[in-house]
Amino acid sequence: MTIFGTRPEAIKLAPLILAMKKQQNRFMPIIIETGQHKEMLQQVLVTFGIQTDYDLAVMKENQTLTKLTEIILNKLESILRKEKPDIVLVHGDTTTALAASLAAFYQKIPLGHVEAGLRTRNKYSPYPEEMNRQLIDGLSDLYFAPTELSKENLIKEQRKNSRIFVTGNTAIDALNWTVQKGYQHEVLHKMKKENQTILVTMHRRENLGRPMENICKAILNIVQKYKNVEVVFPVHLNPKVREVVYQILGNQERIFLVEPLDVADFHNVVAASYMVLTDSGGIQEEAPFLEKPVLVLRDVTERPEGVKAGSLKLVGTEEQNVQKEIERLLVDQREYERMAHTQNPYGDGKASEYILAHIIDFFKNSKEEILHC
Repeated sequence: MTIFGTRPEAIKLAPLILAMKKQQNRFMPIIIETGQHKEMLQQVLVTFGIQTDYDLAVMKENQTLTKLTEIILNKLESILRKEKPDIVLVHGDTTTALAASLAAFYQKIPLGHVEAGLRTRNKYSPYPEEMNRQLIDGLSDLYFAPTELSKENLIKEQRKNSRIFVTGNTAIDALNWTVQKGYQHEVLHKMKKENQTILVTMHRRENLGRPMENICKAILNIVQKYKNVEVVFPVHLNPKVREVVYQILGNQERIFLVEPLDVADFHNVVAASYMVLTDSGGIQEEAPFLEKPVLVLRDVTERPEGVKAGSLKLVGTEEQNVQKEIERLLVDQREYERMAHTQNPYGDGKASEYILAHIIDFFKNSKEEILHC
């Protein structure tokens, strides 16, 4: 059983679900969506041709994290009792993933965590994701770590070495499905080949308000200063994000504020861009695979492998620093090439295959031994 609720979860679990469907003699996937991101989630499911078995439709207006967790737990209890899956798979660090992990634990069902072991060691950054992933790893039986560093994090927390498998990240698997030569989309038609296109995404809670205002002002300054620079900004549906972004960047020449793109459109826009500004996690893995430098609009990241490799750079949210780092990549070609052409630390695009092989081994060997050691 796979359980997900947000767009990033669906993107990264989709290749795994499709790989399971190719092995129908071994796997019978049960697919549950909670609806934590309703509209944005449906785009992903359509792109990958996935139909869910259950839609929990949990989202209500102005819903708190407490209430969301409570609803997911309540709705999953009866489904888990009915379906009795051999294993539950969750991804990453969302409220859906945490609640699903807890629900599986209450039913004593083995839990596999895809993208296990990411850490910032800062309780509130990102919030609530950092504690979500730590708690999920505390409940998990199998850990599918994207990198060796993620594995080291788990070992330091005394997770059993034999339960941890370095697989790469399924985000790279998804790119093999979505990025296509000659891809057509209206946003791509707006982008002029002679311009340097900056792709921007922002949505994190900790960046709402003044930090987001600072970033938007830096972007505006860059566009006004450099006439060959354009910006593509798929604006998150959160009203607090949209208010700030449209107030500062709306009705500006060479700034294209567009609705959220479906996964295939978005990946192909990344591939056509010059650089990426983001506070998202997944793009920190995707863009390096596509050889695009990433300026991370945060002070810490749970993906330090990219920073170490040189494809990511933490730039924070202060206006002057964000502007300075954007300008550096626009005018310093050596620095740009250095960031663009690093070795991608997030895998070879076969993470789904590796994960399924480890699950098969899990059931071949003594499940009880793994659960009780």
